[in-house]
Amino acid sequence: MASLIVYSALLVLFLTCGAAMATKENDQIIKENNCETKMGLPCVQEAFTSIFETGSISNKCCGELVGLGKVCHSALVKRTLENPLFKDLSPATIIAKSIQIWNNCLALIDSPSPSA
Repeated sequence: MASLIVYSALLVLFLTCGAAMATKENDQIIKENNCETKMGLPCVQEAFTSIFETGSISNKCCGELVGLGKVCHSALVKRTLENPLFKDLSPATIIAKSIQIWNNCLALIDSPSPSA
């Protein structure tokens, strides 16, 4: 019985430290890459809505999202998921949606524009 209590305590400690380390890692990535200054507020709101709610992202905001960079995009999504306000969301679903939006925007920005 005592070993079960010790094991449970270690598991809680490990999970708590892991979450704290993930938060610090994302915060460090965001700070080092100036992630929070690379997109305009309207596009931040549009990207947020398309990932965490329901909506689409415009070509202009796709350009800003791709300009933000994949590292910043991923770190910002992960940090948002760590916020208690979003505890009811499925992280796997949100991450899959963020990857899909990233890939769609990347394809849109990388595709050659039609000739006139």
